[in-house]
Amino acid sequence: MGLTAGNADDEPGAVRPLKGIALKLGAVLLFVVMASLIKASADHVPPGEAVFFRSFFAIPVILIWLAVRRDLRTGLKVTSPMGHFWRGFVGTSAMGLSFAGLGLLPLPEVTALGYAAPLLVVVFAAMFLDEKVGVFRLGAVALGMVGVVIVLLPRLTMLDGPTVQTAEAVGAVVVLGGATCAALAQIYIRKMVRTEQTSAIVFYFSLTATLLSLLTVPFGWVVPAPREAVMLIMAGLLGGLGQILMTSSYRFADASVIAPFDYASMLFALVIGYVVFDEVPTSNMLLGAAVIIVAGIVIILREHRLGLQRGRTRRVKTPHG
Repeated sequence: MGLTAGNADDEPGAVRPLKGIALKLGAVLLFVVMASLIKASADHVPPGEAVFFRSFFAIPVILIWLAVRRDLRTGLKVTSPMGHFWRGFVGTSAMGLSFAGLGLLPLPEVTALGYAAPLLVVVFAAMFLDEKVGVFRLGAVALGMVGVVIVLLPRLTMLDGPTVQTAEAVGAVVVLGGATCAALAQIYIRKMVRTEQTSAIVFYFSLTATLLSLLTVPFGWVVPAPREAVMLIMAGLLGGLGQILMTSSYRFADASVIAPFDYASMLFALVIGYVVFDEVPTSNMLLGAAVIIVAGIVIILREHRLGLQRGRTRRVKTPHG
């Protein structure tokens, strides 16, 4: 539900890794709180309507951010409008499926299954971007998918069980579908950052998601209760602020330093899930999440090492005058 890499228009000044890490942790916490607010209203508010609130109320936050950066005039220029549309389409699908899952599964379990997205990015990058993926990273992806199966297995065995258990099984499949769409969205972003500005990608995603969510009106939008409306508006504002913190964090430190802190979301989700929703994590969920996190960190470290090697190769090939 956000950019996961810095871009060319966000050139860092002095490297300040602690500030970058602090911004990343702040973003991760805001996204988990946002998910909690969506979950708290999920019994009454349909996922498509939740997507509308999350996206529409993020727009003013993003516009204020651009105005403060004095980037409002130039930061929204685009080179590939259809690229923004398709990125928005798959990203909106990811958001909607994730929100649907929040209404059916415990918060930590949704968080754990969402970790499948960076694993799938490695696979999709090889398929669609012709990136070379070696045995080491493929092994890490396989390990991560074993973790996903560990989390999923108890749910999938419930497909023929009571209604509540069947709903949870459907929720697990829905969240995994959302992770798949999120991975595809990251592939679009990897393509787009070559020609598009970060600010434009962030803004037009929220705009596209807002418009696409309106297509779900015929499927049963409701008038939220005042308390629900406040929670949904807060979800949008926090989502927009989290997006800004996430994007800004990569201006102060390398992605390889910051990316592992994505997994702090599990700690936040466990605490909020237990305190707010009285959700006690299962042993399968904890074990599966641990396996996925280990695999994800291995991939991050491996990609960092490959990035250093590619950088050295470019320097060797570049003639010096």
